[in-house]
Amino acid sequence: MPTSLLGVFAHPDDEALLAGGVLARHAAAGGRTAVVTATWAPGTPRAGELTDAVAALGVREPPRMLGYADHRVPASAPGRSRWCEVPLDEAVGRLVAHIREVRPGTVVTHDAYGQLTGHPDHRHTHRMVLLAVTAAGLGQLYPEAGEPWQPRAVQLATHPHAGVAELGELLGRAGKSVLSVPDAHVTETVDVRPWRDRKWAAILAHRSQVERERALPGILSRLPEEARDRVLGTEYYSRVTLAPGAA
Repeated sequence: MPTSLLGVFAHPDDEALLAGGVLARHAAAGGRTAVVTATWAPGTPRAGELTDAVAALGVREPPRMLGYADHRVPASAPGRSRWCEVPLDEAVGRLVAHIREVRPGTVVTHDAYGQLTGHPDHRHTHRMVLLAVTAAGLGQLYPEAGEPWQPRAVQLATHPHAGVAELGELLGRAGKSVLSVPDAHVTETVDVRPWRDRKWAAILAHRSQVERERALPGILSRLPEEARDRVLGTEYYSRVTLAPGAA
């Protein structure tokens, strides 16, 4: 039985776009798979889309929503702080609680750039996860969050210069930034073609984003199938090893 896998992402749709193939693969292999999403509150339209997307990936657990506001959409969590403005101890402590409950061998999240577009919520999630995975293994930090647990590694979803050409061109035409990393920074290149249909179904579940012209799900939905399959068939990761002796 595979060890548990925990994905921590900024927004609904990040889980499908950035790591949908790996999440679907892990769930299909029978490993416990869980998703934490920092922004959008339960009960909002995108929360329902997230639930449908996670189910489309084959993940049996409902998504765990922290319920903070999107940096650019205050209505995503009425009356709540924007994710980037949450006090550090509060943000890290909540993530620590999920890590200690799921007990993942690996945590998947955003890279330091916040992927290609550099969204502030993506970058902030990256920083909070790196703090939380260290804190989760230290029993005297956040003792109220459960028994200590140290993941072996964090996998940062990313895009190398050499693997971004087609997707980068699409984003550039939509007026978005394209922030890729040197090829040497990528430690895992994952062929997710066997799980591509699940990944695409999960992206389509984010209906509000498919309808938007400049959102990546909308951009992908207007591509010819062959081109879309090329974009979705490979995922890239940079590994951060945490536990001594981890493979």
